[in-house]
Amino acid sequence: MTLKFTPDHEWLKLEDNGNATVGITVHAQDALGDVVFVDLPEVGKSYAKGEVAGVVESVKAAADVYMPIDGTVTEVNEELRADPALANSDPQGAGWFFKVTVSDRAQFDELMDDVAYTKFSDAA
Repeated sequence: MTLKFTPDHEWLKLEDNGNATVGITVHAQDALGDVVFVDLPEVGKSYAKGEVAGVVESVKAAADVYMPIDGTVTEVNEELRADPALANSDPQGAGWFFKVTVSDRAQFDELMDDVAYTKFSDAA
């Protein structure tokens, strides 16, 4: 499994089957504060890279969750919908948002690795 990051503070974990799991980063949840609501995308809907695929709301603010790559949503995290605090307590684990098919592997390869993302988020 390979983990990549976007400039909008989403993470993607590429699975062996070619699908990817998407969520918000530790940096994003730190900036948002306590997450109180998530709006997840519709299963079966296709999105282009950069389109708004969901919303996360906290006690401080609301933020869009962008589709990091072209793909079709195959699953959403119903546990996160029921308990949005999972985005804070385990943002890169149980707090995942949705899973997508990867339409263009080259888009995945263009995203930041852990080192590049850490440098990017530390500079922000």
